[in-house]
Amino acid sequence: MKATDIRNNKIIIFDGELCRVLDFHHNTPGKGPASVQVKLRNLRSGTQFEHKFRSSDSVDLAFIEVREMEYLYGDGTAYHFMNTESYEQYALSAEDLGDQAKWLSEGMKIQVQLFEGNPLGVELPKSIVCTVAETQPMVKGATAASSAKPATLENGVVINVPNFIEDGTDVVVDPVEGKYLERAK
Repeated sequence: MKATDIRNNKIIIFDGELCRVLDFHHNTPGKGPASVQVKLRNLRSGTQFEHKFRSSDSVDLAFIEVREMEYLYGDGTAYHFMNTESYEQYALSAEDLGDQAKWLSEGMKIQVQLFEGNPLGVELPKSIVCTVAETQPMVKGATAASSAKPATLENGVVINVPNFIEDGTDVVVDPVEGKYLERAK
């Protein structure tokens, strides 16, 4: 693929090593060729580094297999998943999951990325239902469109929610952006 097609969480082969794209930025100066500045993490060694690709460079995208698995549990050092078809179990480290780990709940069906049979990471669903554990009481006179307040979810994540949301309310959240979407039905 072309360097301009690089996106976050893509896994590429760079210098013969699997690397996850942590961040990217397209630079289009007024003079000279465009480039793509990327922050990569080597999946084998865990080291992070930056590299600048010219827009005309080609990048090898790793062939990643995605399988639906069920999240079983976390034991403090690893998070364990089970293939729902073969019942094989896989473990991913907290470093492999990064910020995504806080959105996992036991029994959740999730897409796990595999390269040559080894787990690399997960793809979170587009939305997750969470319960608000604690938030401030509703302020009278504030409209839903004009105000937001912080709320702590059952998993410990703090997001902004509309003023009418109370403790114990189930809400739909976008885990990638960490944003409130709507009240759960």
